[in-house]
Amino acid sequence: MAARWSVAAEPMAKVKICGLNDPAGFDAAVAAGADWLGFVFFPASPRAILPAQAAALSARAPGPQAGGPLRAGLFVDPDAAMIAATLAEVKLDILQIYAPLARAAALAASFGLPFWHPTGVSGRDDLPRDAGSAAALLIETKAPKQATRPGGNGAMFDWRLLRGWTAPAPWLLAGGLTPDNVAEAIAVTGAAGVDVSSGVEAAPGRKDPARIRAFIAAAKAA
Repeated sequence: MAARWSVAAEPMAKVKICGLNDPAGFDAAVAAGADWLGFVFFPASPRAILPAQAAALSARAPGPQAGGPLRAGLFVDPDAAMIAATLAEVKLDILQIYAPLARAAALAASFGLPFWHPTGVSGRDDLPRDAGSAAALLIETKAPKQATRPGGNGAMFDWRLLRGWTAPAPWLLAGGLTPDNVAEAIAVTGAAGVDVSSGVEAAPGRKDPARIRAFIAAAKAA
């Protein structure tokens, strides 16, 4: 499956830049070697993008069939009609779905696409023991109760919670990552992939090309 990867076979961490919504950020992520380009289809996010806008950005770089990065679409409690309308305008390789695991799996299966399942963590009891049919898990900071979105809040959790955890599927680390701490995060957790959004922004929803380049360089060198 295109969205899976072999941890043992990868000498460097893989990187997803999420919440891309302008040409400068998109082009910087592609040029710096991002493995996944993420679009947020959730109106409450400052990084939200319309499907047509995502399609225009995506057209700026080769797709995975031509050696380019995979495209991931983030959805929060979507219904099938919303995903269908999005896919009618922009080609996605991965669905990142914030919904109960079984529902996320059913939605992804109905479109024949792999999905990533996010899990918010504040303690060891939150760490997933089952990934179902998810191609990968996204381990991030549990959103505070007053949050308007389940991820992308720029908050870290205690990475030491992951020590001794046996992951049931490939996984990516997210939550509060920046160019300054991503190398340490990888060293502490052993993450084979990292996902960043607010940590490479100049302001909420506005990507900083220099921070994108610095983040990817630091993650790849870790």
